[in-house]
Amino acid sequence: MRKLYVIGIGAGDPDQVTVQAIKAMRQVEVFFVIGKGAEKRELVEVRTAILAEHVERPYRIVEIADPPRDRTPADYQGVVEDWHERRSALLEEAFAQVDGVGGILVWGDPALYDSTLRMIERVLARGNAHFDYTVIPGVTSVQALAARHRMVLHRIGEPVHITTGRRLREEGLADSAVVMLDCDCSFTEVPGADVHIWWGAYLGMPDETLIEGPLRAVEQEIVERRARLRAEKGWIMDIYLLSRG
Repeated sequence: MRKLYVIGIGAGDPDQVTVQAIKAMRQVEVFFVIGKGAEKRELVEVRTAILAEHVERPYRIVEIADPPRDRTPADYQGVVEDWHERRSALLEEAFAQVDGVGGILVWGDPALYDSTLRMIERVLARGNAHFDYTVIPGVTSVQALAARHRMVLHRIGEPVHITTGRRLREEGLADSAVVMLDCDCSFTEVPGADVHIWWGAYLGMPDETLIEGPLRAVEQEIVERRARLRAEKGWIMDIYLLSRG
């Protein structure tokens, strides 16, 4: 493989794919997809639909099974490092079978809570593969959440804090934060009666669900709706903004 495109494709809406991303996809001969198993097959199907809509030239799709990892480890950093190493080894093996231009479609943007770029650097660092790669930015779920709730993420002159559910539980909420990767509904552990939440699941997809209001008034509704959606589909991707005052 002489060239690789890492392409951000947005939060799920095919219309969020940028012109730059479409131009890059049309250069690719082989797309690498890391599958998440049968229950998350829809994620692969959304990528396939995006390709079918925007790419007319022939291409192949190589699906790679995502190696399992402990989701509640004592050594979080160590477990993730090991997972990245095993993932990168699978990518390196797949890259070696390609002669030409490859591509990886990334949910949202490759620079925000995604491990693709780290794995590619691991592949190159081992020295067995030699290729150039280009990163194409995409619309993130953070931007999609703000747009769907018709809001500004920050107050005038204030910063935007983006964190994870795990860090929210460990550090608490100082003022406001966008929270990603929260499988435990960590917002229920945030104290105070002055907190507001803007929550969204499956942003940009047909099953998109939005809930907004004072945290104490809507938190149980979000917990129950989230559990029901996850049970129905077998997977869920959600994100939310918390703000005090």
